[in-house]
Amino acid sequence: MIVVTGATGNVGRPLVEALAAAGRQVTAVSRNAAAGPGAAPAQVRHHRADLASPESLRPALDGAEALFLHDTGAGAHLLNVPAILDAAKAGGVARIVLLSSQGVATRPQSASHGAAGRAMEEAVRQSGADWTILRPGGFASNAYAWAEPVRTHRTVAAPFGDVGLPVVDPADIADVAAIALYEDGHAGATYELTGPALTTPRQRARTLADLLGERVDFVEQTADEARAQMRRFMPDPVIDTTLAILGEPTPSEQRISPVTEQLLARPARTFADWAGRNIAAFR
Repeated sequence: MIVVTGATGNVGRPLVEALAAAGRQVTAVSRNAAAGPGAAPAQVRHHRADLASPESLRPALDGAEALFLHDTGAGAHLLNVPAILDAAKAGGVARIVLLSSQGVATRPQSASHGAAGRAMEEAVRQSGADWTILRPGGFASNAYAWAEPVRTHRTVAAPFGDVGLPVVDPADIADVAAIALYEDGHAGATYELTGPALTTPRQRARTLADLLGERVDFVEQTADEARAQMRRFMPDPVIDTTLAILGEPTPSEQRISPVTEQLLARPARTFADWAGRNIAAFR
């Protein structure tokens, strides 16, 4: 049995599907996990739990062989990671795949991206289980933030319109996680995951326009305008690091990682691939 936390998220959902398609027994864990149309493949077991309450995980972990772990958006600093790992060990988990962040390496001084993520990684390394750590860069699915303004008035507003980053398709993260969860040879590995090319916010908006067959205007925000918008759903330390990455990425943050192609024997998916699969959200 493989347990997937955050099973209804941008990575968790395709991971559950990939594992089920490979014939693996899966328990899908989420605060909102529920069986139902489109929730997950019919043969998947569902378990409602909150990582902030490690005891709620124990029934899902009992008898499990492997665990896909990430902070499910709560933030690693808000979780009792040792207690989660103790529950996994008690359940028999021998393999853990951790979804971390590229920022652990590229922004080590950042409290939001570096310190908390590094502590979570170290706890997994010391857990006694075989571990694999995934460090993706920015997600292509962050473009969902543009869905409502694109639907209502065909506009994208973003800062740093001409700064490129190799955003990664969450489905690629899921495919790499799947093989690390059920194939041997990945214990002790840390994999950096990116998309196959640099794209700018302006280019990503143009991709959406091409797929919609309609004009989508790009409005470049100032950093202060972007900060005011982000304050609706991010704390200031996260905003500071996010704006730094978006506006002044390091060479490491702009590097194209070959890992996806090497592990999956195919090219990494592009932003256009992600947008094409999800264009209905922008119509």
